[in-house]
Formats: sequence, structure tokens, C-alpha cells
Amino acid sequence: MRRGNRTQALGWVLAALAVLLLIPALVLIGLNASHLAAGRILADAVFAIAVVIYAGAGRLITRRVPRNAIGWLLAAIGVSLAATSLTEQYALYGLATAPGSLPAVRLAGWLAGVTFLLTFAPMPFLVLLFPDGRLPSRRWRPVLWAMLAVLAGWLAQQFQAGTDETGGPTNALVAAGVSYPNPLGIFPRHGWFSDLLAMLVPVGLAAGVLVVVSVFARRRGANAELRKQLAWLGYVGLLVVIPVVPFVVYGTAVHGHVSSALGTLFWGYILIVPTIGIPVACGVAVLKYRLYEIDKIISRTLAYAIVTGLLVGLYAGLVLLATEVLHFHSSVAVAAATLAAAALFTPLRSRVQRLVDRRFNRTRYDADRTLTAFAARLQDAVDSDAVRADLLGVVHRSLEPTHVSVWVVPR
Repeated sequence: MRRGNRTQALGWVLAALAVLLLIPALVLIGLNASHLAAGRILADAVFAIAVVIYAGAGRLITRRVPRNAIGWLLAAIGVSLAATSLTEQYALYGLATAPGSLPAVRLAGWLAGVTFLLTFAPMPFLVLLFPDGRLPSRRWRPVLWAMLAVLAGWLAQQFQAGTDETGGPTNALVAAGVSYPNPLGIFPRHGWFSDLLAMLVPVGLAAGVLVVVSVFARRRGANAELRKQLAWLGYVGLLVVIPVVPFVVYGTAVHGHVSSALGTLFWGYILIVPTIGIPVACGVAVLKYRLYEIDKIISRTLAYAIVTGLLVGLYAGLVLLATEVLHFHSSVAVAAATLAAAALFTPLRSRVQRLVDRRFNRTRYDADRTLTAFAARLQDAVDSDAVRADLLGVVHRSLEPTHVSVWVVPR
């Protein structure tokens, strides 16, 4: 009992610490607003939201499943992310906004880089241990030790002399024109230490590939519940990967470069989706709340992504056809293309949704077919007992309940 109480107390401490670190960070962001561009303020806002989500998901999991390492990793990420924001803004205020007003500002800037590293270092561990907090098998222990060795090397690199400190994730110090040597540089920049760090690069790459492989190894032979849990984390990865291909095609094949607005939008999306999606997916998968809705979510996402791509292509094609070939006025062409895209949205979405459900949401597809066939049979049915038996069979095949009862009101 005492051990359980200590565990619960530690979970509360981590969640409260994340919030306590976030509050002064937000105050300093307001004070440093003159040195922060709109993009960096947006990034800081995303990180603030992520702190709350990571700390909340970590607290929820550690309270419900205290022996699962996933909850503790999420809680640690929330604390380190809040500490990163606080130390970066503290250093920015003491070095740029109000120089000389705060003590140990250079040390705070160094800590911003360390805590930023500690924020993203747990991600490979999170994937390797997902969703039960244990390795897929004992054979994966060398991968775990390799990742720990790489993490130790990364931390040791923060003590390398002759390097310039740039602060935390938003590089706010660099944007403000502030740069200074590492205040805790004890290891040489060149020589044996650099060779040691170089040796860890292939180890880190191999460990990263094996972490991804571990997901497929865990999925092989897994039951239906475990597959759904893994699908939630895979869904976040799918959301990150989906826009990469059209972005690269647009930037290289079409224009040769990407506009600043589109680039900001793309990188903002890449930042927001995993930052918020990972703790949400972990919470759903570990706690198994609404776990089995992942098929519906994936099918809806794919359907709307396909429909959006088709409509954008149709819209661009109609505009080019009207303006370049038929020589219509650009405003008329845009209006006609918009109306055509709007008219085609509903029929195109329903058709694409059926095709996607047929492949990725088979349960709903089969249930719809079963209900449609039952409705057709019901039109010609006259025997109430036969209808009742048919109804019970349809419900069992479509919903798979543990118990079904039918009450017939006597006439």
C-alpha cells in the first residue's frame, strides 16, 4: 500500500512540476515578445499545449496503470518540455530583452539545449516499449542498451568545449543575435572525444531502424486488441507521412522551391501532429478507451485525404483549362471550378468512403451490407418469428453483442 501511495504521489509531483515550470515560461514569452517572431510564438504556444497534454496523459496512465513505463515516459517528456521553454525564455530575457537583469543566464541557455535533448530522447524508448511498457522479448535488450549508449553520448556532447550555445527548440537566442561558448565545456572539441561521438552515429541509426522493426515484430502474431493498440500509434505516423509526398512534389517538380508561407504551414503541421498526437494515441492505446474506433478514424482520414487530393486536382485542371485553353476570364474560371468541386464533393466522398471502408474498415463495410440485405428481405417478410430470428442473426453478425433480447408488444 505504501509503495502504491508513493507511486501516486510521484505521478502528481511530475504533473504539478510540469505546470509550475510552464507558468513562468509563459510569462517570459510575453516579456520577450519583441524578440520573438510570429512563427516562434506559435511554436511556443504548441509546446505549451503539448506540456499540458503530455503531463495529463502521463498522470492518467500512471494513476491507472502505474507499472506501465509509457505513462512515466510521457510525464517525463511533459516536465522536460516545460523546462526547455522556461530555460530558453529565461536566457533570452537575461541576454537580449533585459541584459544583466537575471543571474546565470548563460547556464540557463545551456540547460535549454540539454532539456530539449531530454524531451525527444524518450521517443524511441516510447516506441520500443509501446504499448505495455515492456520489450517485445528479451532479444531486444541489446537495442535498448544501444539507445541508452547513444543517449549518454548525446548528453556528453553537451559538455563539449568550443561549441556555441543556441538555446532550445525555437532557436530564439540565435534569432535575437545572441551566441556564446559552452559554459560547461570540459571535453575537447576534436580528437578522441569527437571520434567516440562519431562511432555512436551508426549505432544510433541502426537502433532507430530496429525500433521501427520492433513494432512490426510485436504486431506479428499479436491478438486483435494489441493490433488495435499499435494501430493508434501507427495512425499518428501516417498523419505525419501523408503530406510529405505532395509537399516534396510541389516544391521540387512544380516550382523548384517552396514559398515561405507554404513551408511554414508544412513545418507547423509536422510539429503539431506528432507533438499532440503521440500522447493522445498512447493514452487511448494503454487505457483502451474507445480503442476499437481506430478503423473508423483511419478510413475517414484516408477517404477525406483522397477526396481532397482529387478535388484539388480537378479544381486546378478546370482553372487551367478555362484560362489557358478556352481563354475565359480568371474570375469566371475560378467560380466555375469552385462550383464543380462543391457539386462533386458529396458523391465523390461517399464513393471513395465505400472503397476505403472495403479495405480499411471491413467491419463497418460488412455491417452495412448485412443491414442492407436485411432491409431488402424485410419488405417481403410476413412471419413474425422468421423476422425475429433474422433480426437476431443480423445483430449478432453486425455488432457481436454478448446478449440480445427482443420484446414483442402483444396486440
